[in-house]
Amino acid sequence: MSRRTFLVSATALAVSAGPLAAVARAAVRTPKVLVIGLDGALLQRIKDADAPNLDALMAAGLTAPSSIYADPLAPTLSGPGWSTVITGVWPDKHNVKDNNFTGSRFTQYPDFLTRVETAKPSLSTYAVASWNPITDTVFSPKVDTRVSTPSAEYDTGTTSRAVARLKGADPDAVFVHLDNIDHAGHSYGAASQQYLDAIHGADAQVGQIVAAVKSRTAYADEDWLIMVTADHGHTDAGGHGGSTLQERQTFMIATGSALAPGSVRHDVKMPDVAASALAHLGIAIDPAWGLDGRPVQQPAPDDFDALRGQLQPRADETGIPASILGFTHTPPAGWSVDNSAMGTGGVTEWRGWSFTTDEFWTQAQRDQNRECNIRARNVFAVADGDEWYDKALTGTFDSTLVSPAHPVTGGRTATLTYTTYYRQEAPQKGEVLVSYDGGTPVSVKTYTADVPSRTETVTLQVPAGATTVRVRFRYTGGNNWYWVIDGVRITQA
Repeated sequence: MSRRTFLVSATALAVSAGPLAAVARAAVRTPKVLVIGLDGALLQRIKDADAPNLDALMAAGLTAPSSIYADPLAPTLSGPGWSTVITGVWPDKHNVKDNNFTGSRFTQYPDFLTRVETAKPSLSTYAVASWNPITDTVFSPKVDTRVSTPSAEYDTGTTSRAVARLKGADPDAVFVHLDNIDHAGHSYGAASQQYLDAIHGADAQVGQIVAAVKSRTAYADEDWLIMVTADHGHTDAGGHGGSTLQERQTFMIATGSALAPGSVRHDVKMPDVAASALAHLGIAIDPAWGLDGRPVQQPAPDDFDALRGQLQPRADETGIPASILGFTHTPPAGWSVDNSAMGTGGVTEWRGWSFTTDEFWTQAQRDQNRECNIRARNVFAVADGDEWYDKALTGTFDSTLVSPAHPVTGGRTATLTYTTYYRQEAPQKGEVLVSYDGGTPVSVKTYTADVPSRTETVTLQVPAGATTVRVRFRYTGGNNWYWVIDGVRITQA
């Protein structure tokens, strides 16, 4: 029996079930995914433009602004950007550094449609792109259909092909790439009317594609997750590849049964597109895949994220726009910061451990690798001796971030996990210490060399009889670099 026949039969059964019809019908809705990529699109300019279809998607679902990396991890170019979106891992894993794709690791980190085909080969996958390297190189031949739109057809051809596939076939996972916004950005700049006009044109094409989904005969029996995203932003003057926040901007606009209408989130990152697509199609994400993305349908906020509403504008910093709310020294409930050994004066924002965001912290000083803090999400903690030293001060940087007391069972192991990013310059040191039941803190990990953005896992041997554990992150140094901490969790099997 075909899937369509099964759905029709199940729907007929649901209708005959009287009051239980809605429940039965919902139970058999077929999950499907549509990803639309708008090359070089800026979310703020979408909001400024005449873009009723994208506005409608934002009203119907989730809007999630985010930011990406810069050199030395990778420049803000389409090759690294689309590779990150499509594989669900950052450039330090897929290894795409430019638009030539030299050294790419797509065999180890394949595109999400290839993962769909591997896990559920019966599903139908389709990709069409105006920028041909996406369908020629990033998506593998394992995808059922890859179409590289002839340049003479450009976005018009890409749109018509996507519409025809959605209307006339039964795809389960679709990727569509539109290019003209990026073209307008290069030719006229993101501050131009031509850029807004290009967004308006792409919006109409998005409208055609979404209308094709909704016109499907089986649409009422389908559960569509629709995601719209971009690979990078643009400068006002035009162009990208650098480290400005505008070039590093991206976003997700998404609608689906698990997403609240009109919602806004700040914890979503570029690799989440692939992970969300896989999760929606019922494909379990194997930790061995090493994905950096996590399903947008399954938010996992941490304690620091609760501080977003308390963030303040700049105090001493001058390079950060005054309109950005981005730091606080007030820790979340249960946390504390011990500055008893901290020097005085210095730049207010970074006096001891601070809680901040990517859009705030990276603009304190560009091109010092802060842009490579890719795995922290939303609000994170940072100790930044380099920036603190930019104003008259006395003493040295010596600050300790202290967690709440977590319940544990004595005599068993526990696991401490956290996201970190550490840049070293002597005599600086980062130290992780734990204490049980208020006892003397004991060092369990020390940082004295660069550590790229990653998730750390530390096994703790909980003493017999202990009932609580508290974690301390102590950063000491002079006019050196910085340490980022996020997503701190303690678990016990």
